[in-house]
Amino acid sequence: MELVLATKNRDKIKEIKHLLRGIEVKVLSIKDYPDLPEVREDGDTLRDNAIKKAVTIAKYTGKWALADDTGLAVASLDGAPGVYSARFAGPGCKYIDNNKKLLQLLGDLPLNKRKAQFKCVIALAEPGGKVHTVSGLINGYIGTEIKGRHGFGYDPVFMVPEYGKTFAQLGLKTKNQISHRSKALEKIKKVIQRMIVD
Repeated sequence: MELVLATKNRDKIKEIKHLLRGIEVKVLSIKDYPDLPEVREDGDTLRDNAIKKAVTIAKYTGKWALADDTGLAVASLDGAPGVYSARFAGPGCKYIDNNKKLLQLLGDLPLNKRKAQFKCVIALAEPGGKVHTVSGLINGYIGTEIKGRHGFGYDPVFMVPEYGKTFAQLGLKTKNQISHRSKALEKIKKVIQRMIVD
């Protein structure tokens, strides 16, 4: 079975491939298909975007496609950045730009006002159009400064209460045991395994 990851994000590809180890599936990415259309993530929800990406890529490749959309929701910002997490600081922004904007908006708020939740929605689309979706969550809070050298995205500012450290401080091994994406991927792995058996 071949599975196309509907993302160009090298960090995501690396993380997803690592988390999908152990199942009999050949993992490809849209980088293996240079002529694929660009998919606009213009949905109102993470689920909308994940489904749109997976269905589009499955249709064009004729293979199973897996897409995720991940968002960070900060309670004191009314759930922002949410579906706009990747482009929070504007078009073409980098990870550091998003982190700096978030820290600036939260200012000197105390930790109990910095509660946040990471949510990952994964869509698995069959070439025929059927879609399976799962999600994973982790609760935490936004720290007051950028800390750690591992991970990507908001990892340097997202604090995990049980560890008192950011995802970026914990490192990939620990992050992949507890993260929102790992929880969602564990669920989708079971779906993939059932498909392989069938």
